Amino acid sequence: MSELASMTPRQIVEELDKYIIGQDSAKRSVAIALRNRHRRNQLPDEMKEEVTPKNILMIGPTGCGKTEIARRLARIMKAPFVKVEATKFTEVGYVGRDVDSIIRDLVEASIHLTKQNKMAEKYEMADQMVEELIIDAMIPGSSSTPANSVPQNQQNNPFAFLQNIPGMGQYIPPQNQQPQQDNTNNSDDNSTQLAREQVRQQLRDGLLEEQVIDIDVVDNTPNTIDVGGNENMSISIGNIFGGAVPPRTKKRKVKVKDARKILRDQEAQKLLDMDQVTSEAVENAEQNGIVFIDEIDKIADDSSYGRGPGVSREGVQRDILPIVEGSVVNTKYGPVKTDHMLFIGAGAFHVSKPTDLIPELQGRFPIRVELDSLTKEDLRNILTVPKNALIKQHKMLLATEGCDLEFTDDALDEIAEIAYISNETNENIGARRLHTIMEKLLEDISFDLPDPDLSQVTIDKDYVLDKFKDKVSPYDLDKYLL
Repeated sequence: MSELASMTPRQIVEELDKYIIGQDSAKRSVAIALRNRHRRNQLPDEMKEEVTPKNILMIGPTGCGKTEIARRLARIMKAPFVKVEATKFTEVGYVGRDVDSIIRDLVEASIHLTKQNKMAEKYEMADQMVEELIIDAMIPGSSSTPANSVPQNQQNNPFAFLQNIPGMGQYIPPQNQQPQQDNTNNSDDNSTQLAREQVRQQLRDGLLEEQVIDIDVVDNTPNTIDVGGNENMSISIGNIFGGAVPPRTKKRKVKVKDARKILRDQEAQKLLDMDQVTSEAVENAEQNGIVFIDEIDKIADDSSYGRGPGVSREGVQRDILPIVEGSVVNTKYGPVKTDHMLFIGAGAFHVSKPTDLIPELQGRFPIRVELDSLTKEDLRNILTVPKNALIKQHKMLLATEGCDLEFTDDALDEIAEIAYISNETNENIGARRLHTIMEKLLEDISFDLPDPDLSQVTIDKDYVLDKFKDKVSPYDLDKYLL
């Protein structure tokens, strides 16, 4: 929350403007909701518990930026975020996912986020260990036996690890001590130490990055037993004995530059206190989690549309209600409270209306924002203004094949015009219409590349009109564009 604490609602909107065109009212609403989280954290503890997030319901056609706004919000505040489709869930008693899995997914996202942040703090210490491991791989037999390694005369005993379990030592026959080291090889030790220092210096100078070495990599292949149909009901074999069973490893041949990345994460993982990670992740999910429920209009029950009573749809609403109101969901990391999570519902509401939702659920989304359909000017800006603008993407893609692609201003105007007319006269799919037009417009060029004759290509208005002249008209674009 440190970055968020220094950002005002106006600054949050400015950050969203870098990627999302228009929809100013929606940006203002979500920026205020985020800032209120920071304000809540400044309150005394007794009042902090009383202040709950004001959930948001976004209403607007597909492709107008609902999902992108929520996704960018989560990145700005580095908060646990999960996007779900309401249509994937069914009422309890029906076949399908239950709504509690939303919170489980959010906690998993929070665990991953917290773990990555903690590992980044351990990288400096892990880098020192990685250097020693790489040197050991280059000069076999030069390292001393680690303190936690298994003695050579115990490696053939498959039950030696049981000695680590309290009360089991009496059943395992004592092992002989390791043979005493021969102290007559001081000269060999000195030469080995000198070789290690030479390799260490070459590693730091970057001279050995392409050399192939053998390293031990932890085998993360899941070893679980499925104990039922529930998606979270499985038992890990490795967890039965806790930390008594050493992790499985496998040999891999990799270059030094790749080994550095693999071993860095592996050693940083060993330095983590997973109990602390889990505790912080659960708290982060409870206090800062964002749940984006898309297609919420599809579970609204509109009897006038000719459907039946919609038992499953209304049942999903009733199941979602306690989570949005604030309840406790049991996860494998312990109970998780949903009282202070921010829920953002979104839907087009073409057929149904927000009032078709059950009244209790409507009341839990007090802030309603209507997103506008994209105008021709909006579509024109989407092509060029955002950091990840569509024109920039296609230019960079074709540049990898040696093609310098340029668009004239009148060509961009014509592309926006075609997209706007198509959305108005047919199904409104928002900015996604631009993807279809761009792919068809550049189809021939993309197919012919790489080609020396196509090192410089300029797309103008005449090229756009010529490309579509026999296939589309202002009133019949749907035959060609989706």
